[in-house]
Amino acid sequence: MTAAELTLRAEMKTALALIERDLTVLFKSFVPFILRTAMQPALFAFVFAYVFPRIGQGIGGHGTAAFVAVLLPGLMANTLMFQGVTAVTLPLVAELAISKEIEDRVMAPVPVAVVGLTKVISASIQAFVAGWLVVPAIWIATGGHAPMSWEHPVRLLTIMPLCALVGSALGLLLGTVISPRRISYLFALLLLPLTLLGCVYYPWVALHAIPWLQVLTLLNPVVYMSEGLRAAMSPGIPHMPLWAVYGLLVVALGVMLWIGLTKFKARVLT
Repeated sequence: MTAAELTLRAEMKTALALIERDLTVLFKSFVPFILRTAMQPALFAFVFAYVFPRIGQGIGGHGTAAFVAVLLPGLMANTLMFQGVTAVTLPLVAELAISKEIEDRVMAPVPVAVVGLTKVISASIQAFVAGWLVVPAIWIATGGHAPMSWEHPVRLLTIMPLCALVGSALGLLLGTVISPRRISYLFALLLLPLTLLGCVYYPWVALHAIPWLQVLTLLNPVVYMSEGLRAAMSPGIPHMPLWAVYGLLVVALGVMLWIGLTKFKARVLT
């Protein structure tokens, strides 16, 4: 085995140890993780798909089952994005500006960029788990009316990790550019618009009645997450072409990861 191979092997072992450390911390507080992850989508599903039909309120012209088929993938996409962002951004902002814990991490015998990449991978694993937790939460909240198709397992098992990585890459980017004093703006000015304009509660094709908004939402990665998950879980509902979903998510992942890692190295080294 050459020296380069030995170095690569040592770096991979160190990176896996950093990821294992993050996941160990997560599973030590797994119950709070479940509660904060599942509570919001469960409440949305309970109100829109259980309470509204029983009190005579409309739900966008859909029947209950059809609306849940739209809502379930959308809430999963929102959870994948939200969990990916918060699992990286909030700890990273604190580590860079307050606790300085990041200094201990970058002393590991791996390039600085690898340290940032391990944060993205750890957060994407958390987001992936959180995304699956939405399914039983909505099933319970709607009284067992959570239609989910298993006809396209390859779509589901490829789109979910990709969505989790995109959310985590965005979290890395935000964590390196946001100061602790402005962290409150993250939810009001970014995450809330990403959710409400991310086709979480309606399919993208339904926006044809508002052409300018339909075009504007194409800048929102949550749109592609929602549409991709609908293609996997509710294929009977009109959705974006899969080439657009996968293509745009891969491009978004590459761009945000490159910018995020570049800024991460700059912040750490200065």
